[in-house]
Amino acid sequence: MIKNFFKLFALLIIIGSFVAGWYWNEYKIYLIQPVNIPVSDPSSHKAEQIFTIKKGELIRHIANNLQQKSIITHPEYFRLYARLSKKAAKIKAGEYSLKAGMTVVDLIDLFISGKVNQYSLTIVEGWTVKEALNTIITDNNLTQSAKPIELDNNYDDLKNYLNTQQANLEGLLYPDTFNFPRGTSHYQFIKRSYEQMQRVLAEEWQNREKPTPLKSAYEALILASIVEKESGVSSERSKIAGVFIRRMNKNMRLQSDPTIIYGMGDRYNGNIRRRDINEKTAYNTYQINGLPPTPIAIPGREAIHAVLHPDKGKSLYFVADGSGGHVFSNNLKAHNNAVRKYILKKK
Repeated sequence: MIKNFFKLFALLIIIGSFVAGWYWNEYKIYLIQPVNIPVSDPSSHKAEQIFTIKKGELIRHIANNLQQKSIITHPEYFRLYARLSKKAAKIKAGEYSLKAGMTVVDLIDLFISGKVNQYSLTIVEGWTVKEALNTIITDNNLTQSAKPIELDNNYDDLKNYLNTQQANLEGLLYPDTFNFPRGTSHYQFIKRSYEQMQRVLAEEWQNREKPTPLKSAYEALILASIVEKESGVSSERSKIAGVFIRRMNKNMRLQSDPTIIYGMGDRYNGNIRRRDINEKTAYNTYQINGLPPTPIAIPGREAIHAVLHPDKGKSLYFVADGSGGHVFSNNLKAHNNAVRKYILKKK
């Protein structure tokens, strides 16, 4: 009886070892076999699958989701490898692109690399903050913040989030193309642009050319926004900045048309009339001395650099030449001749 028991026990051990060995061998083979990545674009036959891992998601849920999408067939092998390799705890949340030829090992290595999909959005020089915020909140790859951004208010919640000392957000975002992962909120994106502007402005102000009539980095930002709106040709930024700096040094009004337009707000319909020039708004530099109270647009680094390293010429006036550039004049008589030639004659 005892002999038979030991024989049966030994047989069970042999069978168990065989079964365990078979499963272990199948497990090792499974790890190096390509997983199933469906063709996402039939026209290009490109096999790719977007897969998202949520923050704090358990390895069991990740494996089950992969199985539900028919990417893997044995979620237990996926979990086993993740735990035996001690990689389960290193997996990072995010949106990943899974491509043809990847194995289970490749999948887990991708998930711990954190190489999530990146999207991009561009803030353009010369935009107003309202235009920039509208582009941000309508981008489908960004997520709405807890407190939605309304375009027709003072953005108090956003200003508190940015911890800015300025009462107006105009000009405070940096124009650039920013890459970001899905799940980035509107506020997070805006903060990146805002902080980049703070860094650039601080660097340019630190390296400014002295002396300058500009009393602060913020004044430089204000003037740079005017130069940005006046500059149709990038090579002219320094010359236009030079005109404004010289006018400030001589206590002359800046007389910049874009400041009239900004002060008019939604009333601007494409034309500046005599009564618009004569209207005294906080921004109309034909009517006020010095700079307006805030920037009128988003300036780029080149415009900021230009106002802090202006051209050393003698011109005090400029007028558009009709081809995107300007004609610069040293005195009012020459300027009036240029106006007659390029503006009045055209009309």
